[in-house]
Amino acid sequence: MKVFMKPIEMIAWFTLDGCPRPIRFRMLQPDHSSLVVKVDRIVDQKEEKLAGNRMMVFICQSIIEGVQRIYELKYEISTCKWFLYKL
Repeated sequence: MKVFMKPIEMIAWFTLDGCPRPIRFRMLQPDHSSLVVKVDRIVDQKEEKLAGNRMMVFICQSIIEGVQRIYELKYEISTCKWFLYKL
């Protein structure tokens, strides 16, 4: 997997205790087109600190451009921003 740490637009729902669950996201391609990816399955979820910032890490699986891929999404708790970390 290649590390990107690219900001993305996310649609997510939150549980009653405030834990986010990613549903689908949109990211910009190098040719300035956008790609929408539906999160098919969350394989693992954990919390980590990156440079002192608390982040939720989601290891997910989806079909991207016809190929089944595993990737990592990160949710920065303090700023409420989502990132595509690895693809």
